[in-house]
Amino acid sequence: MRLNRRAFAGFAGAAAASSLLPARAGASDITFAPELDSLKAYCAPDWFRDAKLGFWACWGPEAVPEMGDWYARNMYIQGHRQYEDHLKRYGHPSKFGYKDLVPLWQGENWNPDRLMSLYKKAGAKYFCAIAQHHDNIDCWNSRFHRWNSFKMGPRRDVIGEWRDAARKHGLRFGVTEHLGASWNWFGVSKLSDAAGPLAGVRYDGANPKFDDLYHIGNAHPDCPWYRNTPESFQMEWFNRIKDLVDSYQPDLLYSDGSLPFGRYGRELLAHFYNSNIQRLGGRLEAVYNCKNNDDGGQFAEGMCVQDVERGIQDGINPLPWQTDTCVGDWYYKRDIQYKTPTTVIQMLIDIVSKNGNLLLNFPVRADGTLDSREEEILANIADWTAINGEAIYGTRPWRVYGEGSAGPSSGNFNEDKIRYTSEDIRFTTKDGQLFAFALAWPVSGKLLIRSITSGQVHSVRMLQTGAVLKWEQQPEGLSIQLPAQKVGEHAFGLRIEGVS
Repeated sequence: MRLNRRAFAGFAGAAAASSLLPARAGASDITFAPELDSLKAYCAPDWFRDAKLGFWACWGPEAVPEMGDWYARNMYIQGHRQYEDHLKRYGHPSKFGYKDLVPLWQGENWNPDRLMSLYKKAGAKYFCAIAQHHDNIDCWNSRFHRWNSFKMGPRRDVIGEWRDAARKHGLRFGVTEHLGASWNWFGVSKLSDAAGPLAGVRYDGANPKFDDLYHIGNAHPDCPWYRNTPESFQMEWFNRIKDLVDSYQPDLLYSDGSLPFGRYGRELLAHFYNSNIQRLGGRLEAVYNCKNNDDGGQFAEGMCVQDVERGIQDGINPLPWQTDTCVGDWYYKRDIQYKTPTTVIQMLIDIVSKNGNLLLNFPVRADGTLDSREEEILANIADWTAINGEAIYGTRPWRVYGEGSAGPSSGNFNEDKIRYTSEDIRFTTKDGQLFAFALAWPVSGKLLIRSITSGQVHSVRMLQTGAVLKWEQQPEGLSIQLPAQKVGEHAFGLRIEGVS
């Protein structure tokens, strides 16, 4: 059923009334109201601040063509490479549309338990699964939407199985929702070719039989994200995401954009926080990620953990934050050049030094597996975190994030502008200890840390070997003599004792 306005008003009233209930002894004294001023009282839980590294699986029907992200939209844009690929492999989108691609997503080799063991070994402390992309396919046994993975495609409760595997392996579990933009995003499915033998023949999205997949009244070429979305779809968004939250009780919820849809979004977020508090006896351990984007949604500093897509901030943010990025494209893309393990690890260190977490997507193939290159990257990360994890997990920023390049200005989609060298040093602290990471091995064999110009340095040890290194406090900084041969891969860490 859909939540009509009367039902929604009833829910809102119940949420407001719950704020009058007394908090339990020793519990959080906050009950959130669906207003930004109330939501800004949120405080990120320690589990998230300590976790630092999470892995993400973007998996759904868009993995079938192995052509990468936004396939479900771009296959309806004449001249786009994904349109041309679709035309050659499947036929014209007026006859073979996205609805016909959904059954080809089978997941016949999907083993979430095996994948989760790889993620955990690589150092993940939380795992996120995409609950639905803008393609409007719910990856769970949805109460409100027939286009879901339990009834179509793999015919499995994908979110439920991901959740069970994550919790079996001791990882926190998150879900990412991308539904809010879907109404505008899918409008191209109702258009037609502008030229050629089928010019003017409308694509299959114009067939009213499939309005529940492609939406109603959205026939336009643009994608202004949340803007101009009808209230009927805003209520549908609320129903489906509330169903997701209530059915699977995730530790983390992510929206691909800012918080959608005014009051509907604020009601959903307040419910997510309040239901988590109630379930945990007064503790708030829920994390909500969204972006500070100009996309027609809403954002207020403090109401959530801010997410930065494919980007890195240029300094220490006093509030915890997160970068989400991918080793390749968001959905599986054949023959793509993946990020190297070195790039991933350098980004992780940089982000952690600035009070952030890294959420890294490994796109899953349509059959439910990772390719050999992805597994090799995971194995490299596993080897590195096994040695250097003590200087990553549970740490906090030092008084400065580091030395060298801060990177490009803070914001989304800036990661391709980052170039790390041996001049780049990053710091973390834990339990009174200072850790320093050099993001590349200096050719000179010496490391000069200019941020340490005074203090009682007792010793400097390499995390890789535990070996004590020679050092000298100089006016320009702490000079450290490194081993004659490079030790370790990707980036190397030092424990500097005596400096807090």
